[in-house]
Amino acid sequence: MQFSTMVFPQSVENLVQNLDFSKNFYLYIKGLLFWVLFCGILYVVFLRPVEKGAIFNRKWGVSQDMDSINDVMSAAKQYCREHTSEATYQYYISDIKAVSFENSKTITLEIRNAFILSIVSDRYAATLKDAFKSVLGFDVELQFVTPKEDDSSDGKEKKPKLDEKSLPSGRYDFTFENFIKGPSNQFAYAAAQAVAANPSGAYNPLFIYGPSGLGKTHLLNAIQVEIKKNHPDFNIVYVDCEMFTNEIITAVKTATTEQFRQKYRKADVLLIDDIQFLAGKESTQEEFFHTFNTLHNDGRQIVIASDRPAKEIKSLEERLRTRFEWGLTADIQPPDFETRVAIVKRKAELLNLDLPNDVAEYIANHLKQNIRQLEGAVKKLNAYYMLEGIAPCIGVTTTAIKDTLNDSQPIPVTIEKILNEVARTYNVLPADIRGKKRNANVSAARQMTMYIIREVTGMSMEAIGQEFQRDHSTVVYSIKTMEENISRDQHLKEMCSDIMKNVRT
Repeated sequence: MQFSTMVFPQSVENLVQNLDFSKNFYLYIKGLLFWVLFCGILYVVFLRPVEKGAIFNRKWGVSQDMDSINDVMSAAKQYCREHTSEATYQYYISDIKAVSFENSKTITLEIRNAFILSIVSDRYAATLKDAFKSVLGFDVELQFVTPKEDDSSDGKEKKPKLDEKSLPSGRYDFTFENFIKGPSNQFAYAAAQAVAANPSGAYNPLFIYGPSGLGKTHLLNAIQVEIKKNHPDFNIVYVDCEMFTNEIITAVKTATTEQFRQKYRKADVLLIDDIQFLAGKESTQEEFFHTFNTLHNDGRQIVIASDRPAKEIKSLEERLRTRFEWGLTADIQPPDFETRVAIVKRKAELLNLDLPNDVAEYIANHLKQNIRQLEGAVKKLNAYYMLEGIAPCIGVTTTAIKDTLNDSQPIPVTIEKILNEVARTYNVLPADIRGKKRNANVSAARQMTMYIIREVTGMSMEAIGQEFQRDHSTVVYSIKTMEENISRDQHLKEMCSDIMKNVRT
């Protein structure tokens, strides 16, 4: 009895002590788990990005581990390839190089030239940032540079850069065979051929007029070439009005007026360009009047070119104006679309430049007034290709011709501008529109983009498909669907109209 009395209180005491220990141990484990979880979250949110950046910084900024740079750059390029068109990737992104990663924040990218740099920084910087974030796990800033001019220190032999002066000029001989005919110049062309075939027997004088850059000089030279071929003994004098005036001034100063007169009044054929510059020059008009009379009375051929009809040349003596109208007057007007396309393709052919049809049509559609502008645009595209390796495409062409356009011709709308405006309207990313996402909002934005590109730029279905890495049938379906939806939905029609207005401003 005493034993049981003594043991019982001791057992109870032990039990209580065991319970207190278990409770304290539970609380201890619970607190420990809490702190482990808290530290884990702290590490993931705050410390891991810094640590990761520090690792990359140690590799790139200090040791210059080029393998690490190239690995990250390759992964970023793959992202860009999946979120842009193949043409965009090849032209602008494929050869970008990563050269440094400083302070875990700024990646410096090397782009092959300033022209490409301006395009990449304006249009594709956001895509590149997204690409690096997907690879690194955190946001970075981008800095763009071009290669240094002097790389001789690396011990590698540098390939000599082509000089623009060494490029093929693409200049064709000014002959009738090389003259691109169309409804706008057909009459002047036929008249020039008739004069060349029968000097003084057809039309004398022949007065050709039209705005600058439409082929008047070409026809005068073609007449000269043809007459020389058929009549090698003929004395043919070709001169522009400015040179004629300067020669008169020189003759008066040097007392060689008689020699000057003999030069022009003994010509069998006189071809004079830019006659409108006679206006206001009384002495020059006087001399040309007598030269004209001498040649015409002797049955010699006279061909005159001007930027306007004789009756519209101010300060031109009436006696000269009437003489210019004695023969045949032929005008040259700006070429139509088909003729412009033919001129562009001919120029590209002479330069051995592979010019896609959609690019040729794009140039012809935006440069409408001047053949020299058409030829200049093609020559500029050829320079980009020869000097920088940039193949002709719509994006490059837009940049190439923007400085050529005059005030009456607005800068053409670019695909990127349309893409960005549609993306803003639909509250989606431009990369999503180009990408593979198929949710309703992105798909609607993609169809709207394709429709507006077709309406505003006139690009072919095939070209639009290439921009979005879709086949022709997909583009056709998207545009047809959008046309049907717009015809039924007034709100959608108004939205489309607003987007078009915005991209055109």
